Amino acid sequence: MASLINYEIKDGHIAVLTLNRPEAMNAMSKGLLDELNELVQKINGDDAIRCTIITASGEKTFCAGADLKERKGMTEEQVVDAVQSIGSIAANIENMKMPVIAAINGAAFGGGLELALACDIRIAADHAKMGLTETSLAIIPGAGGTQRLPRLIGPGQAKRLIFSAKPVTAEEAYQLGVAEQVASSDNLLQEAIEMAQLIAKNGPVALRQAKLAINKGLQTDITTGLSIEHLCYKETVSTEDRLEGLQAFKEKRKPVYQGK
Repeated sequence: MASLINYEIKDGHIAVLTLNRPEAMNAMSKGLLDELNELVQKINGDDAIRCTIITASGEKTFCAGADLKERKGMTEEQVVDAVQSIGSIAANIENMKMPVIAAINGAAFGGGLELALACDIRIAADHAKMGLTETSLAIIPGAGGTQRLPRLIGPGQAKRLIFSAKPVTAEEAYQLGVAEQVASSDNLLQEAIEMAQLIAKNGPVALRQAKLAINKGLQTDITTGLSIEHLCYKETVSTEDRLEGLQAFKEKRKPVYQGK
């Protein structure tokens, strides 16, 4: 059976995961979710990977969200479980040790956008549309959308998008702060890889601790946040990489970080 996720490693340090169900708009079937979860765990356990890119095949759709055909035959209890499993894979992506980039190659609706919101940085193809469209189906975003979107763009705009169920263009997503960058569809993956290369050349321990400090600090008051930052900073001080960074600066050369 063909793989529902293509997985490759570029430059030794960048993992690229490509959702591969173009015939079903890359919708999240149970099979796709299981495969994605397995690969996320595998990458997270690999210290050589310093940045991960999540994208999808084709130019039409990044991910249309839950597989509604699969959902039709489910009981209410199974529907709740299915949404929870999308939520738990989104949380697993959010909690990956390294930075994660969503390269949104096409439409990202419902759970598809929730998947992208769990990533650290979103780069959208200029023709992509995205939205949390659940209220038009008489449900609400249940895989993190009501929590991650307001934290990203503020409650007012998040409410406007969620209550109206109206998708936005890549340009509007960029203006709102849903996407951090817009690229032409021909150049999308290349720009995501270039961003990943910029990230991957930095200290792996520092990247991990910076991500942790930002994510944990956002969930608390600034005094506690500053304490979290301090603890994360201390984790970088005793590393070999920090000394290598200083040495490389002194010798006017590029540092070679080992993640130690």
